[in-house]
Amino acid sequence: MPLRDALPRLVRDPLAALVHFGNQSGGEVVRLNLGTFRPYLVTHPEHLQQILRDRTSYIRDGESMLWRSVRRAVGDAILVTEGELWESSRDTLQPLFTKQRVEVLVDRMAVAIVEAVAALDEPARTGQAVDAMTVMSRIVCQATTRVLFGQKIPVSDALQIFGHLGTITRTMVTRLLAPGVPDWIPLPGDRAFRKAVENIDALVLPIIRKERANPGDGDDIIATLCRPRANGSQASEAQVRSDVVAMFATATETTISVLSWLWPVLETHPHVADRLYAEIDEVVGRGPVQRAHIPQMRYTRMVLDEMLRLWPAGWNIPRTAVGEQVLGGVRIDSGATILVSPYATQRMKAFWDRPDAFDPERFSPDRPRRQHRYSYFPFGGGPHQCIGQHLFLLEAPIIIATLLSRYRFRLGQSADLKPRLGASLRPRPNMLTLLARDGASIS
Repeated sequence: MPLRDALPRLVRDPLAALVHFGNQSGGEVVRLNLGTFRPYLVTHPEHLQQILRDRTSYIRDGESMLWRSVRRAVGDAILVTEGELWESSRDTLQPLFTKQRVEVLVDRMAVAIVEAVAALDEPARTGQAVDAMTVMSRIVCQATTRVLFGQKIPVSDALQIFGHLGTITRTMVTRLLAPGVPDWIPLPGDRAFRKAVENIDALVLPIIRKERANPGDGDDIIATLCRPRANGSQASEAQVRSDVVAMFATATETTISVLSWLWPVLETHPHVADRLYAEIDEVVGRGPVQRAHIPQMRYTRMVLDEMLRLWPAGWNIPRTAVGEQVLGGVRIDSGATILVSPYATQRMKAFWDRPDAFDPERFSPDRPRRQHRYSYFPFGGGPHQCIGQHLFLLEAPIIIATLLSRYRFRLGQSADLKPRLGASLRPRPNMLTLLARDGASIS
């Protein structure tokens, strides 16, 4: 893709540009000429499977230009590293996210969500508008800090951390769009980025130091990371900090970002809203959501899957080629950057019918299975697939059902389904007026 075509499109609308390049190539490997930076865009599911499952030929390189900003924010964490460091963190944290253990946590999670949602009764009674992102942030942070962090991070601090992470995801976009610019050259957003990282450290490091000084036997993330590893070694303070921030980010950012699309989606698709309300009324009624309800909320899961298809939180997960490779008949230079974008592949005409339409029916259990496994990969794939995937797929339906069993809503402005570009994808700010449903208990 020549410079005169690639660069203007990427500057104007990076997300639309990636989809355009993928559609134009029909899924073939594309090399983008961006001047001194010439990455390969890979969108075909067969090629993606080869890349994401191979940890030796295609790696996450913390020194590469597209990973550098992430590394500056979270350090040498499970999100960025490879090799022994990644394996140590993964082996330590994986037992906390097994399907069996997460399902045991669901009841505790549901209680925390109900308590957080109950705080909306007052604005619902008075008609006071609330910010949609703030609502989702408080609900998710309250559930996350209780279930995953043993309440060692106060909810007020968790909300501050999430706010600082939001600053980071927003300000790092300039670096992502200018990967050839050295770190020593200042760019817009750099100062706010550094300040956000400092503010996170000021909140997190005292908690970690206290735990390391008196390590307990708790099963939360902080206690687990502060204890000696299986080989008897103990992670450094910097490593624990990196993994704590990384796990907090993944446990909150994906859920909050994806669920924030719920409101504009239901506003613009009233038939989806009607069916979602009907399912929740039938399955949950006005009572609290329980673990047994989740498998019965099939349409809720279909709506979630479609939101993950159109607005995956991790829209760009680059890799670096180790040695010269051949992919789809194309020679890949050693050290080259490979752009892997769930957003692009999940919106391509070659793999999806009416790819830009919001249609939960495409995920109906009655539909034939997709031809390509990696035409849909919102949580990544291979060894680096998000370990919190199962947690999200339990937590998100509980939040949706708890909210919609109590309230209907009005948006304060026209719904906008165009995402704001950041390290994750979020909708434009939305103000909600919540309306208590008939029969719902508003204290």
